[in-house]
Amino acid sequence: MQLQKAQRRQAVIKLALQGPSGSGKTYSSLLLANGLVGNWDQIAVIDTENNSSHLYSHLGSFNVLSLTEPFTPERYIEAIETCEKAGMKVIIIDSISQEWEGNGGIIETHGNMAGNSFTNWNKVTPRHNAFVQKMLQSPAHIIATIRSKQDYVLTDKNGKMVPEKVGLKGVTRDGMDYEFTLVLDLDIKHQAISSKDRTGLFVNPMPSWYLNLLVTRSKSGARGKIW
Repeated sequence: MQLQKAQRRQAVIKLALQGPSGSGKTYSSLLLANGLVGNWDQIAVIDTENNSSHLYSHLGSFNVLSLTEPFTPERYIEAIETCEKAGMKVIIIDSISQEWEGNGGIIETHGNMAGNSFTNWNKVTPRHNAFVQKMLQSPAHIIATIRSKQDYVLTDKNGKMVPEKVGLKGVTRDGMDYEFTLVLDLDIKHQAISSKDRTGLFVNPMPSWYLNLLVTRSKSGARGKIW
């Protein structure tokens, strides 16, 4: 065991982008990733969304690993390790929601188990926790997108009540936000609000496309730092 002085520059970001469909999670993740490392070749997307990340190939030459069902925690872990071995500096997991509610995910696995439901959680929870720890212990920056359950609210626009799509609770295990350094909630207007922020950077609502510019700034003006 050895004590050492804390150095913030040694940290890697563990960031979650949460929002409904169409809020800009994938696009924003890619901009943030490029802001962190400034090199598209060092960015990998673990794509669970039917290769939707390829729609943004015009942004740069990032790498894609297509992950199909069953969406077990072990397959997510294997995908992360594949990206790490390839030397990726930023790993985008788009999205982690399938690990919880997708085909072969934790909820489906638990529902298909025979016996006592409460006892069965003791069998599947360690598998989920292993996936979480893999993200936290990865030497790469991790950007995870989380689907939000959708609903509509009526808003007043020029005297008329117009339905507007909003995101609700994230589709993942309760308390997952505690695991991340930074959690940004995106709405359908591509605005981001930080619901958790240990960096101190993101304090006000902002356009999601603007996050890339903020991430590249630091007190020293150097690219790739997050403070």
